Amino acid sequence: MLDLVQKIKDFKMTRRSFIGWTSAAAATAVIPVSRGLVVKAETGTGTDDKNGEGIWKAAACWHNCGGRCVNKVLVQDGVVIRQKTDDTHPDSPDFPQQRGCLRGRSQRHQVFGPDRLKYPMKRKNWAVGGGKKELRGKDQWVRISWDEALDIVSSEITRISKKYGNEALWATGAGQITKVLSLNGGCTTDYGTTSWGAWYWAPTMMGVAEGWTDLGINDRIDLRNSQLIVLWGENPAWSSPGSPTYNFMQAKKAGARFISIDPSYTESARTFQADWVPVRPGTDHALALGIMNALLDEDDQLTNPLIDWEFLHRYTVGFDAEHMPEGADSKENFKDYLLGTYDNLPKTPEWASEICGVEPTRIRELARQIGSTNRVALLTGWGPARINDGEGWVQAFSILGMMTGHMGRSGSMTGVSCHRAAGNGGPWLVKAGTDGYLSVKNPVTNLLNHNEIFTAVLDGKFHQKGEGERKANIQLIYHQFNATLQTRGAMKMGIEAHKKVEFVVSHAYVLTTNAKYSDVVLPVTTEWETEGGMLQGNREMYIVYSNITDPLYEAKSDVQIAKELAAKLGLDSKLLYPVSEKQAFFNKLATSKVIAENGVDYEPLVTITAQDIKEWGVVGTPQQGRIGLKELIDQGVYQVQRKPGDNFGFIAYKDFIENPEGKPLKTPSGKFEIHCKTIHEESKGGWTEIAPIPKYVPKTKGFEDTFENWESKKKGKYPFQVYNPHYLRRSHSTFDNVQQLREAWPNPVFINKSDGKRLGIKEGDTVLLFNEYGKTLRPAHLTETMTPGVVALPHGAWVELDEKEEIDKAGADNMLTGPIATGLGTSGWNTAVCNIKKWDGEPLKEDVKWDQRIIKF
Repeated sequence: MLDLVQKIKDFKMTRRSFIGWTSAAAATAVIPVSRGLVVKAETGTGTDDKNGEGIWKAAACWHNCGGRCVNKVLVQDGVVIRQKTDDTHPDSPDFPQQRGCLRGRSQRHQVFGPDRLKYPMKRKNWAVGGGKKELRGKDQWVRISWDEALDIVSSEITRISKKYGNEALWATGAGQITKVLSLNGGCTTDYGTTSWGAWYWAPTMMGVAEGWTDLGINDRIDLRNSQLIVLWGENPAWSSPGSPTYNFMQAKKAGARFISIDPSYTESARTFQADWVPVRPGTDHALALGIMNALLDEDDQLTNPLIDWEFLHRYTVGFDAEHMPEGADSKENFKDYLLGTYDNLPKTPEWASEICGVEPTRIRELARQIGSTNRVALLTGWGPARINDGEGWVQAFSILGMMTGHMGRSGSMTGVSCHRAAGNGGPWLVKAGTDGYLSVKNPVTNLLNHNEIFTAVLDGKFHQKGEGERKANIQLIYHQFNATLQTRGAMKMGIEAHKKVEFVVSHAYVLTTNAKYSDVVLPVTTEWETEGGMLQGNREMYIVYSNITDPLYEAKSDVQIAKELAAKLGLDSKLLYPVSEKQAFFNKLATSKVIAENGVDYEPLVTITAQDIKEWGVVGTPQQGRIGLKELIDQGVYQVQRKPGDNFGFIAYKDFIENPEGKPLKTPSGKFEIHCKTIHEESKGGWTEIAPIPKYVPKTKGFEDTFENWESKKKGKYPFQVYNPHYLRRSHSTFDNVQQLREAWPNPVFINKSDGKRLGIKEGDTVLLFNEYGKTLRPAHLTETMTPGVVALPHGAWVELDEKEEIDKAGADNMLTGPIATGLGTSGWNTAVCNIKKWDGEPLKEDVKWDQRIIKF
């Protein structure tokens, strides 16, 4: 009886206060009452349900899909019994609701899942210096107290930094712990191009927007003025849930035609009834060059004008010999490269077809459609540039828009359309506030490129960009708010690296891949367990979410962990966190801004009264804003209402196009730089040299590498290309543990039917995908909507490695990617080659039937 009482105290439970999955009845069947999962339905927060079933509260949908949609939960008698999405106003094309997708609607299964980590824990066979390091990933876990956990972490930080120097501490990703370690003498950090691929650095050097901080496409209302929309490697129906697909549908209703250039016939292509152009992964560069060669070949300014020569001559440098930047060799102009004037290799549609797989007649047809249509939206996702040697593709795609004049005008645009700006470019109409936390400079300058993070650990050296080789001796890995081991390349090598170092610690809410291969795991809260917060989605709205539940079990926030770790290290945490988490939330609300009616100025978003400040128990000053504090908290979103002709529209590059001399671009010439010396010079401090114009080079681990002999076209050891589409089961790797999503989206490998027939693979067969970097298993889905010779392995599955066989069972995409750095340091995860064969071992069970990673003590 005393044991039971103690358990009840441990869980802070009441009979009425546990959380269910879908309903109170379901909860009693799945989660014992003794787990005490308490909802915090604060008085005065939320709105009453119209049917009297409880209180609706605004809840976070915080994952990195780009949608960031409205999410609300119904709390009844202390139980979350239902979720819903945006119903704050009537839905319309001009003023759409911010509706969530199936992932956001499954959020309660993530927050309250039975696999939540409950307590701090350490590996059974861990000891100072690592203990039995080879057991990382398969050792037993031992429950420990927070005090013991933080003692271990702080003492290991101190021991290792004293023994090896602060450079031996590697804080992965970006988060609160980096700040603590910086205050404690510094740490090694990492960087890379993540989702952007080659769009991260290269475009800004030539005067083009990269698609996040700066937007190179027009807003969603102007998209309706486009006559032709080319979705080049873009599938918003999967990769940008929320309103983007709805916005594209408005353009279709307004008369736009769609073309989809993609290795697969996507859900977006089907939805928009697009003309599909199948292309091999990583060969978009060659296709773009073939299109531009065809434009040159067929252009006649009197009878068949396809090229906008006025645009090229006025707004660009480097297209032809007569318009080169100062000091450049005239023979290095782009036009002569297309024509093969000096290399005797014209980049004709026939030349391009051999590489990209698109028929020459089809390439010419694309050139005519893009060149002869007045208003074209050339839109691409980041995915086609998430390749090795990808900078040339970014240059070529951008130049195609310049060559046809589809930039800076209504209905005409060329640029990145994904994540927060999918089909809706422009600066924020609602701007984020600041929390009042502080940062300190990191004294350690070691920066590991994502392509080299694991080789740096294993080989003891890395390339410091702009400098050259440096030595490395990483002995401690601190995983904070990230999924580094899961979502970076060369995963098998990453696991080896994690077994080499002396100490690994992770923050995690479930047993993620980072956590699985750690020595100590610190349970963290989800966003539903915080004081609340704000999330930016598309440019027109800002989401505010409330606290839904007290921290479950013994979970703590990242900020709280950082503060307590700082204290263990003898640091003053107030140097980083001078305010409480509630005050930080209030600060963000109080300093947020919204566009004024004139479309130029900004004003406070939130009205705050003296009574609000008193009720919140925070420090602040009353102010007049657009919406009251309580109304915003209850509503969960503020959205700027749009309509055609308003003051909030956006035409990318409009100021420059209208006044190139008065509003020059931030390039040496002040113009778009088709011949870009900056890219060329920067690449000399990188990994491989990039030409100033987009000269085609075979992509490392790209199509050409599927051949043993390119000239004879004899296929090699790894004859298939594999790429990694974003998939509705996950947001990157998040949600992969949610059983409902596993059931709805089974995560096969997509294979062309002709390839399956040739290899004796039938629908549902377990297949092995393998190359020199690793092996993984997946059930086959045979389809005619996949380019032959290409397989699609969805991104983000949580690795389940059979270490004896060295085979992953989950389809973890980064088992097949290598530690390859090219160009400026671009991460090339969509360029990989492999072989596939029918698996002759035990067939895989459906993922939904796998045991969850539930830790029991």
